[in-house]
Amino acid sequence: MRVVTGVVGNDIHVVANRLIEISLRERGFEVFNLGVNTYLEEFIDAVIETDANVLLISSLNGEAEGWSRDLPILKGKFDLDSVLFVIGGNLSVGEADSVEMERKYRDYGFDLVFHQIDLNDGLDIVEETLRDGGR
Repeated sequence: MRVVTGVVGNDIHVVANRLIEISLRERGFEVFNLGVNTYLEEFIDAVIETDANVLLISSLNGEAEGWSRDLPILKGKFDLDSVLFVIGGNLSVGEADSVEMERKYRDYGFDLVFHQIDLNDGLDIVEETLRDGGR
């Protein structure tokens, strides 16, 4: 399975990004890590270029929402129905309800939303979802 990953927007949390990459590789994924400060369009381009099965976007500074709102528009331009869209990390500035965060990001087009959960727990769910046939 191929995964495109990276940190969205103006977020520069390099260490967390590297830990995600290492964890994915340890689980047997082929990883294309775009690094930090990545725009949504760059993620979509990389998914298309690599024929990735999963797009896993992370955010630690809590500003992912502003960078993710255009996902439905971008998904509408390309045939990405077979791609699992995942976002995780700290998805809000300040405190936020996880249920509300999940609803909001699902409305943006993400299949799996992980607001402030353990990386390995999230990756377990990603693998389970893939085993079950996608979304």
